[in-house]
Amino acid sequence: YDCYVLLNSDVKTPKGWLEPLVERLETDNTIAAVGPKILSVVEPDKFEYAGASGGFIDFLGYPFCRGRILSAIEQDSGQYDDSREVFWVSGAAFCVRSEVYHALGGLCGDFFAHMEEIDLCWRMQLAGWRIVVEPRSVVYHLGGGTLPASSRKIFLNHRNNLAMLFKCASPMQRAVVAVVRPFTDMLEAFVNLVTLHPQRAWAIVRAWGEFIAWHGRLGSKRKAVVRTKKVDNIYRNSIILRYIFGRRKFNNMM
Repeated sequence: YDCYVLLNSDVKTPKGWLEPLVERLETDNTIAAVGPKILSVVEPDKFEYAGASGGFIDFLGYPFCRGRILSAIEQDSGQYDDSREVFWVSGAAFCVRSEVYHALGGLCGDFFAHMEEIDLCWRMQLAGWRIVVEPRSVVYHLGGGTLPASSRKIFLNHRNNLAMLFKCASPMQRAVVAVVRPFTDMLEAFVNLVTLHPQRAWAIVRAWGEFIAWHGRLGSKRKAVVRTKKVDNIYRNSIILRYIFGRRKFNNMM
């Protein structure tokens, strides 16, 4: 079989990092994509924000990882060194079956950057495939090396997250998101405004505007999503509420 390796330019790859990923694909034909454990280039004893040791999303669509909840990043002491099924693996570095990648249309070109790997992993799971993290493989990522923190990044994250939910979520999840997310996103915009970050606030408003303008094309993309399996490993709670009440490690969330 053939597989593709997706790798960002800001990732350091130690010798032997790829073999464990390829091995998982070779030995388990239910897996579509497998990702490594991702640590920080700057602080190698800590997980890196964009992926850590495998990712999940909550019911409102907010991503989190084994090793990273919102802005709380854990030190790596081997606590997430088990290979297991996850909801998504980071686009910074992962290995995917080429046949599955092409059959499902690959990464969404509309997204440009951010959330595109989560969108693809969700679509692969809906099509009956599994996503796995393999911590025997380790890479080091320079967070923000490809696209530094900016209002542009906030815009892409919000717009693409909403588009992904529209395409992939169940009717019930979409209904909850439609009611709750306008409130939480506009609250975030308001906080940015009163803390003198008007460009960040405007980025969130623009993201909603473009998402709404995309509804026609997103409807077509939603119809094209292959749905042979119900995806049931979405976190049925809010990581924001858990975070507020002090649960800021993955092992305390589940």
